[in-house]
Amino acid sequence: MKLLLHTCCGPCLLYPLDSLRQQGIEPVGYFFNPNIHPLLEFERRVEALETVCQKRGVEMVWDSRLYGLDDWLRELGGRFSQQERCPVCYRIRLEAAARAASALGFSAFSTTLLYSKYQRHELIRRMGEEIARAHGLDFFYQDFRTGWSQGIEEAKAIGIYRQPYCGCIFSEAERYKGRKGRMEKRLLAGAGGISGAETADIAVN
Repeated sequence: MKLLLHTCCGPCLLYPLDSLRQQGIEPVGYFFNPNIHPLLEFERRVEALETVCQKRGVEMVWDSRLYGLDDWLRELGGRFSQQERCPVCYRIRLEAAARAASALGFSAFSTTLLYSKYQRHELIRRMGEEIARAHGLDFFYQDFRTGWSQGIEEAKAIGIYRQPYCGCIFSEAERYKGRKGRMEKRLLAGAGGISGAETADIAVN
């Protein structure tokens, strides 16, 4: 099988790569993740993936449209809740992977999103299969979540950066919601603190 493997990050590639190679499949990676922000976070993830590619001998196709906050937000079209934005984000990346697979002569594609226990697994599978049919390809499905702990241990052993949130600015805000609340309480408790409700009628000149 000639498989193009959409790859979201270095840590998420490790177990799927091991598993596929054990099955006699040598995947080529494909990196297109415009959901990752801000730019410094994007750079850290790219560097981690480069390290995995070097250490594991992986060929990676880097999409030239690497980073773009404006384009990604436009694609979301105001659908910012987790229930709304994740399907849009999956489709953006899976569609790009399918187009790349078709253009580069691959017979199938898959994604390391199937490794993450935090993603909507069955939705990714259904969407991948639908997109594959539209492009005359196969969607290679495997539940890579079974190797979750193994992948984490491998990432620690290599010493690569392991991200604390999925990538988008909304997931980052949701992860640190508790810290945000504590900060707001601390600031409002200080002298001159006013709430958002109190500032509603204040004009800024």
